[in-house]
Amino acid sequence: MSRGRWRSAGSALVRVVIVWAVSTLTMLALAGILPDFRLQADASGDRDSITQIGLTAAIGAGAFGLLSALVWPVLVRALLLVPALVLGLLVFFLNGSLLLIALSLIPAGRGAAAPETAVVVAAVMSAVASATSTSLAVRDDEAYRRRLYRLADRRRRRQRREGRPGAGEAAPGLVFLQLDGVGYEVLRHASGSGLMPTVADWLDRTHRLTSWRTDWSSQTGASQLGILHGSNFDVPAFRWYEKDTGDVVVCNRPTSAAELQRRAIERTGDGGLLTLDGASRGNLFSGGADQLALVLSVSARRGRDNRSRAGYFAYFSDPANAVRTALSFVAEVVREITQSVRGRLRGDRPRIARGGLYPLIRAFATVVERDVVVAAVIGDMLAGRAAVYADLVAYDEVAHHSGPRARDTDQVLARLDRSLALIARVAEHAPREYRIVLLSDHGQSPGETFLGCYGLTLKDLVRAGCGLPVSRRAGRTHSGAEARAAVLAALHRPVEEAAEEAHPGPGPDPVVLASGNLGLISFPDLPGRASRERIDRAHPALLATLANHPGIGFLLVDGVVLGPDGAEARLDEPGAAEELLARFGPGAAQAVRRTDTFPHVADVMVNSAYDPVTGTVHAFEEQIGSHGGLGGEQGHPFLMWPAELSEPGPRPGGELVGAEAVHEVLRHWLREADGPQVPLPPAVPAAKAAEPPPAP
Repeated sequence: MSRGRWRSAGSALVRVVIVWAVSTLTMLALAGILPDFRLQADASGDRDSITQIGLTAAIGAGAFGLLSALVWPVLVRALLLVPALVLGLLVFFLNGSLLLIALSLIPAGRGAAAPETAVVVAAVMSAVASATSTSLAVRDDEAYRRRLYRLADRRRRRQRREGRPGAGEAAPGLVFLQLDGVGYEVLRHASGSGLMPTVADWLDRTHRLTSWRTDWSSQTGASQLGILHGSNFDVPAFRWYEKDTGDVVVCNRPTSAAELQRRAIERTGDGGLLTLDGASRGNLFSGGADQLALVLSVSARRGRDNRSRAGYFAYFSDPANAVRTALSFVAEVVREITQSVRGRLRGDRPRIARGGLYPLIRAFATVVERDVVVAAVIGDMLAGRAAVYADLVAYDEVAHHSGPRARDTDQVLARLDRSLALIARVAEHAPREYRIVLLSDHGQSPGETFLGCYGLTLKDLVRAGCGLPVSRRAGRTHSGAEARAAVLAALHRPVEEAAEEAHPGPGPDPVVLASGNLGLISFPDLPGRASRERIDRAHPALLATLANHPGIGFLLVDGVVLGPDGAEARLDEPGAAEELLARFGPGAAQAVRRTDTFPHVADVMVNSAYDPVTGTVHAFEEQIGSHGGLGGEQGHPFLMWPAELSEPGPRPGGELVGAEAVHEVLRHWLREADGPQVPLPPAVPAAKAAEPPPAP
């Protein structure tokens, strides 16, 4: 055996001994503190000596460590079908059970603990052992590097044996980190004010920053589908009604996400940005990656092959991770409740309800999903994968309820910055060079909700305009967000809509859906896309009622934009729509024209009013920070890249327009890094495939 191997084996043995010693001391300390935990014989005679108690603690700590190393992975594998969040809770009870087994192995019955105490002892010991082991591994930097390089070499040899193309040693990998909902101006402010020192340092030394413009549907479903799969055609909003099937498509519903991904692949003939040797973490769509964790488009699958939740199980396979995340989860719930009460006492406006399950959903987004996604990205870099795309949803979830520039969201940005710093530190130890690209899928625009301003929902207004009965008590429009869908998927409850909402029946009642400050109205009893004349015949007062409401900015009906006071502009009339939509910013008319070509565009598309001075909109959902339509910072996300990569151009007008354009930029950067992007061959129709080959 070479000297290097002896040195590595010796270092590993020293680390095991140190961790064992620290665990023994921890067990002794807990035995002295907790009344229902003892490490001595339960007898009325002489007490055990200090040596005997120490030996008992050492045996117990060693047995618990061995059981955790040998039995725990088997337990996690056996529980693969258990909902991920349930597993997170089971971790504590299972870990406590392992401790009870370890104590039962101590001779003479010297170790014993009450079941509830065993849970506490096991959690503390797992956390201490993990912290000690991590600290020692980081300090032994050279051994750590050697191990990583050996793993990388072994992986490259396996790829060559399997005939798969792998990146050469000189080819850097790319990590795309999506900060969900963080707008261009928000990022600039956060880096300039000291909230995000890591981002500020990158901008000063290594990275460049630009903004890009979203499509009309400025939300994660449309943006991420375009970024990862190169096409977001026929995605008019976050949710929409398709008359040909009678279904409501919702971007964060797993079955809908899978169908949208299939349509994009069929349209482009390409598997996606991450087709080969890629990893997709925490996203709505896979991007064609082989390595998947927390990907919504595959979370509807059942069985052991469901890799969408594999990241949870990989993360919770270390009990210490569960302990740290659980403590942070509880702290975040307390933080949200405290911040909500303070905001109510201060009289903050605008404001929406933040009770119910929201504190738990916020804690999931800002703690559980963040920890699991960051751990998965770190694992991808240490494995040397060529391309990684990960979505961190924490800011977006909090901004919906607290506002895009509130104290609450500032704290979230600061914690996200620390996650970026951790990823950057790990990248220094990876077996290949990594270039980290930051980007966002949309921004957020503040403003009082439509219901809060006018006392009724968009659905109420539409029913009144149609002459239909309206409930005296205004209901709340269901709010959709990525974190809520991720929680439901983790609990094996991926469909959030009731049956009547997912499959509206035929009839005269209009289907009214909301996507931030974008509303969609469809009439199931009018086949195809309804013309303006047919809508006026069926509901003579509707369009005028909507167009002249102070909370509505404009309507799109059958290729015509309708504004207040009878203003109209045909999209095929040069310059007319640009003039009418000028207040919504450059490119507004272009975005509306593109959406007008979608097969599943709603009969009436409704964009809320927008104040260019304050930047505020009125969400048709219960969100005081919203996105989904036109108006304000929601349409201006950012793209931040290392200076070694080429400029993202050429760009007409100097700005990237649309998620599909961002896809082309990222794909170009992958080609620059010699990334293994292999397009799928175009699908062959079954009838043509059955034809015999032509005669020679």
